[in-house]
Amino acid sequence: MFTRSLSVGFRTATMAALVLSASILAPVNAKEAATSHDVAVGAQYDTTHVYIAPGDFDTFVNSFTATFGGKPSKRGTFNVLPVPSSTEGQYVWTPAGTLSTFAFLTPIPYPFGQERTGYLVTDMDEAIKEARAAGAEVIVDKFKDPIGLDAVIQWPGGVKMQLYWHDTAPHYDPLQTVPDNRVYVSADTAETFVHDFLRFSHGKVVSDDRKADAGEIGKTGQSYRRIRIVSGFGKMQVNVTDGHLPYPYGHEISGYEVSDLDATLAKATAAGAKILSPRYDASDRSSAIVQFPGGYIAEIHAPKTH
Repeated sequence: MFTRSLSVGFRTATMAALVLSASILAPVNAKEAATSHDVAVGAQYDTTHVYIAPGDFDTFVNSFTATFGGKPSKRGTFNVLPVPSSTEGQYVWTPAGTLSTFAFLTPIPYPFGQERTGYLVTDMDEAIKEARAAGAEVIVDKFKDPIGLDAVIQWPGGVKMQLYWHDTAPHYDPLQTVPDNRVYVSADTAETFVHDFLRFSHGKVVSDDRKADAGEIGKTGQSYRRIRIVSGFGKMQVNVTDGHLPYPYGHEISGYEVSDLDATLAKATAAGAKILSPRYDASDRSSAIVQFPGGYIAEIHAPKTH
């Protein structure tokens, strides 16, 4: 939907596998793995969806690109939904991750605005079939826009994401660093969510730390379960919590990897962003939470060097 409409729509406007440790979840069985199809295209085609007010568009995009580099597409006004609506839209490419940004000029029809990310798929019908078989529900069924097809799905735990497909396949350079899709779920649904998403994404769990340092999510001195996944859709960090989260944790959708956290935070604040949670040094990375002009909240982290 959004991502494809923006990335191709903007060009028009400008004329222009599964390895699980014994401690991790119920594995996807051999029959499931053999009968499912991998519909991922690549992390550079998967975007975070950012909704802002029209008056904040320039300051947000300028601040984000000043922090991470990259460039935006030309801005346009579109109807990217299956019902009447109008939004300003802009695609933002950076070496650390991509955005689809929207400033709606009309009320936003339900349930749009709740989807976190847009995932490009190789075939929409196959992707919907695989999502349903893996345990997702299709909350916005397939619809056509001017340059392709879209749908919105929801996983156990309430995690919503968009699937999109291009009439003409896009070609973007790989990212320098792949952001984390930061998902917060309860212990009640964590195992089901991870099992189902692994089946759909053909991903693998790279770590499952049941005693991770909860200072990473604002709860210093405590521990939590942190599951990290990689797949053709990029990276995902599943934070399993009791929901007792201090602000702003849980509001961030993506976590951006940089080589120098302090230097990046300095760029962000110089470009108008606010540091909501200061640098925290955990065992394998240092991180902070930042709010950009317009309200978009993001985690930024740098791996520790030993």
